[in-house]
Formats: sequence, structure tokens, C-alpha cells
Amino acid sequence: MPDIAGQNLANPTALLPSALPMLHHIGEARHAERIRRALVRVLTELDVRTRDLGGTATTSEHADAICRELDSIDFM
Repeated sequence: MPDIAGQNLANPTALLPSALPMLHHIGEARHAERIRRALVRVLTELDVRTRDLGGTATTSEHADAICRELDSIDFM
């Protein structure tokens, strides 16, 4: 078991970029682009990063920031 298991310290970012090609493949490019834009904004403009990326955010805080950004991005 990983040493950070159950501590709200994991970085949830990796699962999102890996899902983008799948969304494109199933014809959901608009959703893929919204997710990509939200993730980029959180990591670059809002600077909400987990410890492994040099930040102080918990897993939940990082995921919540991405969800808030998704809510603020209009469909194209």
C-alpha cells in the first residue's frame, strides 16, 4: 500500500489527461476540451497544487478547484 494512502495527499491530476483521448474517441471533444482548460487553469493561474507539485493543496482541495473551474467554463 502506498505510504500516502488514506491521507488525502495523492495527486488526482494524472487521471484527467489520460481520459481526454477516450473522450475524443467517443465523440465528446467538447467535454475533453473543458476538462483540459479547467486543469490548465487550476495548475497555472490558480496555483492549486498538491505537495508532489510543490503546493500545499490536499487531494480534495485540488479536485474541488478543478470542479469549480469546470462549472465556470461554458460549452463551446
